Amino acid sequence: MSRVLVVTNDFPTRRGGIESFVLALCLGLPPEQVVVYTARMPGDREHDAGLPFPVYRDPSSMLLPTRAVGRRVREVMRRDGCDRVLFGASVPLGLLARGLRRAGAGRIVALTHGHEVWWARAPGSRQLLRRVGCDVDVLTYVSRWCRDRIAPALPDAARRRMRRLSPGVDPERFFPGCGGEEVRRRLGIAASAPVVVCTARLVRRKGQDVLVRAWPAVLAGRPDAVLLLVGDGPDRCRLERMVAGAGVSGSVILTGGVPWQEVPAYTDAGDVFAMPCRTRRMGLEPEAWGIVSLEAQACGLPVLLGRSGGAPETLAGGARGLVVDRPDRPDCVAGGLLGLLREAPLRAGRSGSVRWTWTTASARLRRLAALEGET
Repeated sequence: MSRVLVVTNDFPTRRGGIESFVLALCLGLPPEQVVVYTARMPGDREHDAGLPFPVYRDPSSMLLPTRAVGRRVREVMRRDGCDRVLFGASVPLGLLARGLRRAGAGRIVALTHGHEVWWARAPGSRQLLRRVGCDVDVLTYVSRWCRDRIAPALPDAARRRMRRLSPGVDPERFFPGCGGEEVRRRLGIAASAPVVVCTARLVRRKGQDVLVRAWPAVLAGRPDAVLLLVGDGPDRCRLERMVAGAGVSGSVILTGGVPWQEVPAYTDAGDVFAMPCRTRRMGLEPEAWGIVSLEAQACGLPVLLGRSGGAPETLAGGARGLVVDRPDRPDCVAGGLLGLLREAPLRAGRSGSVRWTWTTASARLRRLAALEGET
C-alpha cells in the first residue's frame, strides 16, 4: 500500500485558506495512506491528537528547504514507508523534491496557490519555481488565472504536467439553514434585518475596509441593514477605528475569530455574502481563488466579489452574484450590495449551489498522486 507524505508549513493550528485546503485534502484520503510533516505551532499537540493520521512536527516554527529539514523529512519518509510526496505549497519546500526522489519518492505532487504568481515574475525566484516544476511530477493550480501566470515560468514539459486542483466546500457542513437563525439571535440581529456577511481573514486584500466605507451608502438605502464581519487578522484594529469614525457602530458587528465548527452557521446568518477582494502590491498580491465564496453559495447566498485573480471563477456556471470591477471604490460596492439585497431570496426559500467539493478534490488528488484504486 502506498502512503503519501504531506510536507507543508500550511497546516493547523495556523488558520487560513491554504491551511483549510491542505487539511481537507488529508482528511479526504484514507487515514492509513497519510503522514504529515509540518512546523511546530502553538496548540499543535492537542490538535494533532484528534486527527486520524500521524503528524510529525519539526523543531522549527517555519519549514525551509535546508539540509537539516530535508534530512528529518527523509527520516520520516523511510520510517513510515511513504513512497508519495505532496508539498502543501510548491515553493520553497518543493526544492526538497530532488532529495526525496533519491530517497524513494516514486511520485511527487506540489500544490500552487497564489503566492507563486509573484515567484513567477521575479527573475531569481522564477528560476527556483522553474526548478520545482522540473523536479515534481505534477504542479497543480487552483484557478485558470493562476495557471496563466505561473505557466510561463516553466519549461514546456513541466507546463504540460500542470493539473487543476481547486479547493471546494463540504455540503454537509454548509447548506441553507445550517444555524444562521441561532447566530442572529445570539448577536441580537432582528429576524427581518438584511445582513451582509463576510467570513474572511481581516487583511486588506479581502476588502472589509471597503465594505465599512461603503456602509453609510448602504444604510441610506436600507436603514435596517447589518454588516457582519466574521474573522480575525492584522487589520482588525484599523477596521474597528473605521467603524467608529464612520458612525456606523450600531449596524456593524465584528465577531473576531470564531471556532472552525461554527463558521457555517455564521455564513448562513447572512442574506448576501460580500468580499470585495482587490489585488495589491503592484499585482503581486491577488486573490487566487475563494473558498469562502463557495461556502456562501452552498448556503444559498448571492455573492459579491472584487475582480481580483481567480476569485471571479468561483462564480462561474450561473451562480447568483456579481463581480465588481472597481472593488476599491465604495460607491461601486455599495451599489452592488443594494442590488443584491433587493434580489436576495427569502431565507426560508434559499437553495444552495455546490460545484466544487472536497470529495471531488480528494478524488482528484488520489489520481494525481497515483493512489487511485489502492486500499
